[in-house]
Amino acid sequence: MSNTLLIIIAVVAIILLLVGGFTQALQFLLWVGIVLLIIAVILFIVRMVGGRGTRV
Repeated sequence: MSNTLLIIIAVVAIILLLVGGFTQALQFLLWVGIVLLIIAVILFIVRMVGGRGTRV
């Protein structure tokens, strides 16, 4: 009985650790995506204002 309880507790702990790690990683990637989006918008605005469009 105690072995089963120990296994259940270990599995729940591992699942909680994985979910916590994925959540932190996703939150980090979300911030990276936002920063890259802001940089892309700034570069687009600078190109439009500067008149240096890549027209062929």
